[in-house]
Amino acid sequence: MTLAETLHESHGATFADRGGVRVAAHYGRPERTHLAVRNVVGVIEMGYGVLTVTGDDRIDFVDNAVSNRVHREDGTGCYALLCDPQGKIETDLYIYTTAERLLVFTPPERAAAVAEEWSGKTFIQDVEITVATEAFGVFGVYGPKATEKIASVLNGASSPEAELAFVRGSMGDDGVTVIRDDGLSGEEGYTVVCDADAAESVFDTLINNGLNAAPFGYDTWEALTLEAGTPLFESELRGQIPNVLGLRNALDFEKGCYVGQEVVSRVENQGRPSRRLVGLAPESLPEAGAAVFDGDATVGEVTRAVESPVHEKPIALALCDFTLDADELTVRVDGEERAATVESLPFVDGSDRSARLPDY
Repeated sequence: MTLAETLHESHGATFADRGGVRVAAHYGRPERTHLAVRNVVGVIEMGYGVLTVTGDDRIDFVDNAVSNRVHREDGTGCYALLCDPQGKIETDLYIYTTAERLLVFTPPERAAAVAEEWSGKTFIQDVEITVATEAFGVFGVYGPKATEKIASVLNGASSPEAELAFVRGSMGDDGVTVIRDDGLSGEEGYTVVCDADAAESVFDTLINNGLNAAPFGYDTWEALTLEAGTPLFESELRGQIPNVLGLRNALDFEKGCYVGQEVVSRVENQGRPSRRLVGLAPESLPEAGAAVFDGDATVGEVTRAVESPVHEKPIALALCDFTLDADELTVRVDGEERAATVESLPFVDGSDRSARLPDY
């Protein structure tokens, strides 16, 4: 459940369920809010699942489990994946290193499963995994003025510059950790983490103190990330092999083995995956799962589509045959085939570039 529900309601929020977590969906005019984020700055309460990993062997343990190298230096982070024995994505994770513990962000519905899986594999290692979702408030600050926004309210530290690096400071009377984002929205971005009992105060500070920021919900988040060409766990990542998504920022092929690495490496060494993620501009808005055609041949399916507030037309991501060589396709919408053009990603060039932008 959101930790700042009263404030969300005061701004006119409509709520929705995402991965079993109650989140703000929108505040009445998501298109207008979207443009406020693209032009200035906005704030969203993020619905992550959160794990803490402690013990002397915590870094080695997690490093051996995930697809990327876990940093050892306090104040650093990485983006990584958990893959099954067939190399398919089970979970994506952000892993942040402090002197005392690892803080791990997961999709909300995956936190308990990851904690259970890891706890069953610790054996004699000094590792303890705890689900701590309810202990933390997590907020995203996005927009071309995001750095200015953070600077206007953060005390005791300067905004972190390196991707996924973090600093500790305060906002008003509340202690916070501020993490530099990896461009998921296509704009400058920061993740602000605080204790749960400070969440409402921190959210209020981020909206109203210093440079004002517009609160936005997950409807806007879906549109921002789609415009940025960012694949998300719920719609694009789950059950896919990383190479199909061109998801190179989550992989370190030089590190030790992890579950599924052999399969992922074999696909990489073959030179190309079976499918790839492409951008489409259909003439009508399709639903997720809609078939994509090249002539009479089915060549893929839509993973996610929105009405782009920037372009004022539908845009979509689709998983299509890797060998697709056509600029004009059709997409099935309400039982009929509608024209769609293949578009380069990202759809929108903002103040930052998504680290998950497909790279083949």
